[in-house]
Amino acid sequence: MPRIPLRPEKAGEALSALTSPPEWAEVFGSSGSLELEIGCGAGGFALEHCRRDPSIRYVAFEWRKKYAREVAFRAEKHGLKNLKVIEGDARAVVPKIFAPESLDVIHLQVPDPWWKRAHFRRAILTPEFTKLLLGLLKPGGRFDFRTDVEERALQGLSVLEKTGLPQPTRRRRVPPLRSRRGPLDARAPLSRVRPTGVPGEAGQAAFRRECGKVLTCPDAPGPPQDTRGRA
Repeated sequence: MPRIPLRPEKAGEALSALTSPPEWAEVFGSSGSLELEIGCGAGGFALEHCRRDPSIRYVAFEWRKKYAREVAFRAEKHGLKNLKVIEGDARAVVPKIFAPESLDVIHLQVPDPWWKRAHFRRAILTPEFTKLLLGLLKPGGRFDFRTDVEERALQGLSVLEKTGLPQPTRRRRVPPLRSRRGPLDARAPLSRVRPTGVPGEAGQAAFRRECGKVLTCPDAPGPPQDTRGRA
């Protein structure tokens, strides 16, 4: 991957400075599904997802400023008006700019595993922040969590379950993506997928909130991940 330059303009400065939720229809100039991604990295997922579906409204967070600014630059370059990038710590900004039950989808794509114990506090799926995120989902909304580290997958699922997401199948294994079968659509209906057993594929799980409860829907298909940058 070419070296990413540090662009001068901060990404999403106006949005990160807000102290209350904005009117997202005014921010985007349109209505539609409102989606949040925490840790967009180099932006492969966010850019392609927004290109494929212009009807969605997508807010992507990235704390590393050179990545955030590059994704914002590429979104503007390609005319993706449905993608807003915010440079900063999602844990500090998300509670301020999203109202309860306002999000249709939350994406957490291949987060940094934070191997050192001293760095565990940087993890996104802490009990407190996970509870807040689930409260932001609309009834029927989806929490899309993917990781290529099995240990972190199991830890993440444990936190999600303890926060209120029962796993009906009780499987303690996260199934792999079907990446060798071609690109998948993030907005395709959730369905059961037979694991392929291909080494190195990212595991995934999706959780759908319905009627005031959050239910597990394993093996949700989605578009190819961008693993070049981590949350």
